[in-house]
Amino acid sequence: MKITEQVWQFAQPIVESLGLTLWDVEYVREGGEWYLRLYLDKEGGVDINDCEAVSRAVDPVLDEKDPIPESYHFEVCSAGLERPLKRPSDFEQFMGSSVLVKLYRPRNGRKELTGTLTGYDGGDVTLTIGGETVTLPKEEIALVRLYVEF
Repeated sequence: MKITEQVWQFAQPIVESLGLTLWDVEYVREGGEWYLRLYLDKEGGVDINDCEAVSRAVDPVLDEKDPIPESYHFEVCSAGLERPLKRPSDFEQFMGSSVLVKLYRPRNGRKELTGTLTGYDGGDVTLTIGGETVTLPKEEIALVRLYVEF
């Protein structure tokens, strides 16, 4: 089982007991260092106190379960307004929202498309862009995230 799946299994009940939702678990190498990150969500937004409470509650369990052999940095953060959508439930939750889709290769000269999320089927994403409907196959999509205009 992957490190992120192991961490998700024991962190999710802890996060939920504190009134938050576990949005994502990420284990990545950046600049020669490993980072384990928990991304949180909560109705009305996540603040620094939420992150601190989750960090304090999960840290001892991480030490006890010891799912990661090498040294790493542990971070707890908000999923953010422009969070990536990964699981089918993410797409269901944000159907009708504005999203940005990044493609591996340009389509009609563009590698990024912004539109309204109007469909999701097995990884294929359907957007409405200015009244036109576009379905993008899963294999062309590098990233889908919420899009907020400021």
